[in-house]
Amino acid sequence: MHAPLIIDIDENLGNIQKQRRLKTAFSRNWRRIPRIVRFLLIIIGIFSTCSAALLYLRRVKKDDHDEIFNVNIICINNARTAVHLNESFCISNNNNLSKYDDVAVNVKTQPVISMSYEIDEGKRAGNFNGPSNARQRAVVNAFRHAWDAYKRYAFGSDMLDPVNAKPTKEWFGLQLTLVDSLDTMLIMGLNEEFTAVRNQFSTFSADVDRFVSLFEVTIRILGGLLSVYRLTDDDLFLEKALLQKELGDRLMPAFSTESGIPYSDVNLHTGEGRNPPWMSLSSLSEVASLQLEFRELSRATNDSKYELAAFKVSTTIHNQQQCKKYAGLCPMFINVDTGKFVKEGRITLGARTDSYYEYLLKQWLQTGKTINWCDDFLKSMSGVTKLLLRRSKSRKLAFVGELLQNSSFSPKMDHLVCFLPGQLALAVHHGLNEMLLETAKSVATTCYEFYAANPLGLGPEIAYFNVNDLSSKPDIEIKQADSHSLLRPEAIESWFYLYRITKDPIYQDWGWQVFQAIEKHAKQVNGYCSVQSVLVEEPKCIEKMESFFLAETLKYLYLLFDDDNSTLTLDEYVFNTEGHPLPIYQY
Repeated sequence: MHAPLIIDIDENLGNIQKQRRLKTAFSRNWRRIPRIVRFLLIIIGIFSTCSAALLYLRRVKKDDHDEIFNVNIICINNARTAVHLNESFCISNNNNLSKYDDVAVNVKTQPVISMSYEIDEGKRAGNFNGPSNARQRAVVNAFRHAWDAYKRYAFGSDMLDPVNAKPTKEWFGLQLTLVDSLDTMLIMGLNEEFTAVRNQFSTFSADVDRFVSLFEVTIRILGGLLSVYRLTDDDLFLEKALLQKELGDRLMPAFSTESGIPYSDVNLHTGEGRNPPWMSLSSLSEVASLQLEFRELSRATNDSKYELAAFKVSTTIHNQQQCKKYAGLCPMFINVDTGKFVKEGRITLGARTDSYYEYLLKQWLQTGKTINWCDDFLKSMSGVTKLLLRRSKSRKLAFVGELLQNSSFSPKMDHLVCFLPGQLALAVHHGLNEMLLETAKSVATTCYEFYAANPLGLGPEIAYFNVNDLSSKPDIEIKQADSHSLLRPEAIESWFYLYRITKDPIYQDWGWQVFQAIEKHAKQVNGYCSVQSVLVEEPKCIEKMESFFLAETLKYLYLLFDDDNSTLTLDEYVFNTEGHPLPIYQY
């Protein structure tokens, strides 16, 4: 039994003796060479090594700095040929999907700002012909029903109370539903409604003496105005670029902190920035979901200060050790004074963080794949796989949970997280690793189960997943406190992207089921309402019609039912996190 071991030892000893003889022979031959020749050979070797090193460093320096927005990363150019994530990112049948390797990217420098860009004027003005099939016509009728109620009972106010047919208590005083709905009217071909609003738009003013959310005003009001300006080429909205600049200037005091991380709130009249009294911190999504809009504002006004302010936020977050600690995922809250994240903060893709990850990808797209946070996006997606992605115990539903402050895992998933499949699909469309699409499909199916798992067929705000050996417990649990439905757009948004990329009609069918549930349970005589609980057969209304129902939910349903994918192609436009399309530039 031990003979093979003895043979192996003898062979190893023989190899060692052979190596010693070769070493001795080389040493003997080297000493036979004249000393001056040996000296010259050593000098030539050193010179050759140093020259090669200098040439390499010179090449690296050129690669790092000669491009306008260059980060030394394989996301730029021919991205389809590069493998950014290893196979561990592809969904498997394992319950714990935490296998992880580093992303194959290496940041050498940070991007720099340039105002040199082009936009294809032929793509700038939208050409919208209205609905082309029965499903689109049904969605347009729903929008008309919602808009008519707002126009009749709350026109010029922020939002409508559809139960009592009156305005809700003012949130911002910025005609929120009106501005949020403008580009949806255009896209649906509602020219009569749009023209009527256009002719009354001169009443809009950003001079409001109250504290408003920097994030919400940016994505809804500023994003909405910029989108309409780019979609119409209308002289009125061309003039309104000055109004956008005024609004941008009124938002800028929020950035007047030592760190450059903005306050969450700003008074549009006094120019005072602050965090709310109950919160001394800003959240990740509040400070890092402004970049698309502020960059577009700089383009519209030819003033780089807006883009630079938002860009500084991105670079500050990019350098954070706390994000590196969690494999590219960042804690929920950041201190505006120090510019540092709260230690041991919650790690989630849900509320207060979600759109940060969305904008990492979309900034890359908006700038024609030049200004590059694509590496951070890919690293964060690997972090999702390592830390947050799991499967339920029984049906193996792929879901994205959370890490609590003590780093323990929580099987809680917000409906907001359903934005993720759409972003992964969009990444694949633009040349990133096609394995991302399998993950997108799996999580998108789970988002459908949010709706299918309750009597109303509407999406709850939060769901919990069974990851333990409890066979009697369902895979998805909706708690009473989390059972309200705000008619959010995230699942429909992701199905829109997936249909655009895969042409699989299952996503249209899911969207149609959800739309029918909205018509059955949320439609009121005067508009649509959010629902207090999806767990009861006869739900009660919440006395508010959210502006994002018109800006996003109905818009993405309409686009989902665009059979030939001709409206707002994904190569020409990028949607902000409120569903407002902005143009993609070439540099």
